Amino acid sequence: MWPDRRLIDLFKTEFPIVLAPMAGVMDAELVVAAAQGGALGSLPCAMISAEKAREQVGLIRQRVKAPVNMNFFCHTPVELTAEAEARWKQRLAGYYTEHGLDPSAPINAANRAPFDAAFCEVVEELKPEVVSFHFGLPEQALLRRVKAAGCLVISSATTVKEAVWLEQHGVDAVIAQGAEAGGHRGMFLTDNIAEQPGTFALVPQVVDAVKVPVIACGGIADGRGIAAAFALGASGVQIGSAYLRCPESKVSAGGRKALAEARDDSTVITNVMTGRPARGVQNRLMREAGPVSPDAPPFPHAATALGPLKAAAEKQGRVDFTNLWAGQAIALGREVPAAELTRDLAKSALGRMKALAG
Repeated sequence: MWPDRRLIDLFKTEFPIVLAPMAGVMDAELVVAAAQGGALGSLPCAMISAEKAREQVGLIRQRVKAPVNMNFFCHTPVELTAEAEARWKQRLAGYYTEHGLDPSAPINAANRAPFDAAFCEVVEELKPEVVSFHFGLPEQALLRRVKAAGCLVISSATTVKEAVWLEQHGVDAVIAQGAEAGGHRGMFLTDNIAEQPGTFALVPQVVDAVKVPVIACGGIADGRGIAAAFALGASGVQIGSAYLRCPESKVSAGGRKALAEARDDSTVITNVMTGRPARGVQNRLMREAGPVSPDAPPFPHAATALGPLKAAAEKQGRVDFTNLWAGQAIALGREVPAAELTRDLAKSALGRMKALAG
């Protein structure tokens, strides 16, 4: 019934839907629920240890017989200079004073670990059916080991040039991440946010440029969006924001309220939360210090000094310093179980495509 079955056949899932890996707001519970609904469940591993990743995949395997995608960042770590740290702390000083926090107190460093040999060993041990990467691909030696373990490899492209590069370096499918998408921009061959194309413009151009299946991502949150992606030539979709309000997500009560009230103009691309461009629901820090600020230290160091502020505000039920990553279609999200949402998305998409064909 799907006009293009390449992704279904590749991943061996019921539907050509990939649950986006959303680090910090989900774990095995949402992966299992989405997989039970027929999607490819993705476990975000960039903010957890190798041991935690092993535990989470074990939980998934116990509860569902379905393919699993383990997702990793593969950025090149950048040292935080004393100058950059001082500049950022000075920018945040007023907030620390307001919340009665000591800016000189020791803070745990923000954890956004790139894929390395230790994680590669976990992949070789667990053999997830799919491994996805963000910010390009890891070094060739590690990538060869992942593929030798029998894993399919996919990664995000924000431009046609990045998509072609990914295909040339051996991916089995490309995620075309439009500017509407929530979370970190997967950009790795450019750092110019202003040049990032939207999903409608990006997907057909990527489809024309590569031979591997293309997964459309960005602003897709209902059956209409999925049908549109297929009309543009995609073989499937990656959806994240639509799942944020599902009971299985780990979004806080304050975060859920902000997401429920969000509209089409509520999200912005910002660098003040982590130091790298990402789209999320605008909060106090984004409005007052950004959304893009030259004072924000490089990824992921901007997040370190925000830790105490985030905790203090959340205790008061506020999300002033919380990164609620979400895409421009966040208002289309619903509070329904993830398995039910997945089936509804697929049914609605097929109905829409049938109506268009008729």
